[in-house]
Amino acid sequence: MQDYRVKPVGRTCSGTGEELVPGSLCHSVLVESNGELSRLDYSEAGWVPPPAGLVAHWRCEVPEPMTSVKKSLDVDDLMRQFEQLNEEASPSHDKFRYVLALLLLQRRRLRLDGTKTIDEQEFLEVTGTRGEGTFLVPDQQLNDTEVQELQNAVFGT
Repeated sequence: MQDYRVKPVGRTCSGTGEELVPGSLCHSVLVESNGELSRLDYSEAGWVPPPAGLVAHWRCEVPEPMTSVKKSLDVDDLMRQFEQLNEEASPSHDKFRYVLALLLLQRRRLRLDGTKTIDEQEFLEVTGTRGEGTFLVPDQQLNDTEVQELQNAVFGT
């Protein structure tokens, strides 16, 4: 059996773009597109016949918004995860590793030593501020939306 992570109810209707009202019923679907599952939420008024690639459909109540409590992350835990991803050097984790590097640079746990170009690929050259070795992180050229999505994954939002 494989576990899937499904994001919580969205804030807007995928059909109309209007805000989903807390306490109202909505239709939620999982659709598969290019091998990835995505959740779409529809208001009663915005519900259309099931979209192509439908995997699951259910109705639920739109929850009240939770109070925004910014989660704090243990920078040392982030650093351990970053080091582990560097040891594995899996291309499937390059985007996540890149965003972790940006977060650790922002929190001054990594220091940017410069950039390198190897075989036409740009790399960030970073060093841990507590004596950890030099790391080369492939520059992923992510747009703001991709960075935000990956940061949300780190923060669990």
